[in-house]
Amino acid sequence: MALSEFELKKCEKAVAAFMKKRRPPAHIRNELDLGYRIKGQSIEIFEVRPMWRNPQEKIEEAVAKATFVKTKNIWRVYWQRADLKWHRYDPDPEVDSVEEFLAVVDKDEYACFFG
Repeated sequence: MALSEFELKKCEKAVAAFMKKRRPPAHIRNELDLGYRIKGQSIEIFEVRPMWRNPQEKIEEAVAKATFVKTKNIWRVYWQRADLKWHRYDPDPEVDSVEEFLAVVDKDEYACFFG
């Protein structure tokens, strides 16, 4: 089940504030940028870079993901390992809000999200 319209707007507002804080300066965004998508009940944050073999082509590299579990009213936090699969972020596997998720990603205490 997808997020409600109210929940979706709340998420978009929180993630937009996070992006404003974390995005690289405008003059290097052709080389490195941050993006996000909200799909179903998940928010995914990713880096956007030019492909090394073909700089005209952009690639996305996953940074973090949170999925809302409506029955428990929590967000599950994930990071992507080298195996390209999403794994629970053990220091904070669940948070109560989108803002808490973004704070965990911003802090990146174990360098799992931004390395």
